[in-house]
Amino acid sequence: MRPRNKKNLEKRLDACSKYLVNAPESKKGNWKGSFKCVRLEIGCGKGGFITGMAEKNPDVLYVGIELVRSVIVTAAEKAAAAGVENVLFVNANALFIEDFFEEGEIDELYLNFSDPWPRDRYHKNRLTSDTFMPLYVKILKERGCLIQKTDNRDLFDFSLEIYKNYGCEFIRSSYDLHSEPWYGEIANVVTEYEERFLSLGVPINYAAVRMPERASIADKIAACEENIAKRKAFRSKARENKTETV
Repeated sequence: MRPRNKKNLEKRLDACSKYLVNAPESKKGNWKGSFKCVRLEIGCGKGGFITGMAEKNPDVLYVGIELVRSVIVTAAEKAAAAGVENVLFVNANALFIEDFFEEGEIDELYLNFSDPWPRDRYHKNRLTSDTFMPLYVKILKERGCLIQKTDNRDLFDFSLEIYKNYGCEFIRSSYDLHSEPWYGEIANVVTEYEERFLSLGVPINYAAVRMPERASIADKIAACEENIAKRKAFRSKARENKTETV
């Protein structure tokens, strides 16, 4: 279900504009600045996780990508209310992250409670599918880490197979994160979704994996980039045709 537009959305976005990056392409290769490193959350939702992580690690820059404007405004407001100075948000489609970040620019990547896209024909839209994995390997530092949390067992099993197919190294994985004896050893911030599922007794699936060497999947990266280029060309042509008919 698509979220409804929030009342006074534009005014609210303007009020927290310091947290919003409207032209992420212009920051490609220059996100880090004086920070120790850059960490990325794709599908940051209402911002509970990324703001909490930023509070714990003030020397790290956290970037959250969220497609829905009426959701990202809540995330930006949450960061503003917390007073953190090391969070930025991008309202964009994650498919184009290669336009926003240089090769190896991201230290760590988080996927928290992503859309499970349950129907088989839409599995290519899953954030752990072949559509996205080559992009992660490219923008992450060599052998960088991807961390996933989800309540959806089907999506999680799908993701585990993808990680194996890509030759990822498993650091930790669990079908019930909060019951693990090592839970206190990881840097976890409980998200809004996580709180809800825990209250309902739903176990949280968790995986932390180290990505393969970039050279080992060079062919997949090239194929992925080619498909994205085709999509960009299609969108550009569609916009041109729309302009001509106006």
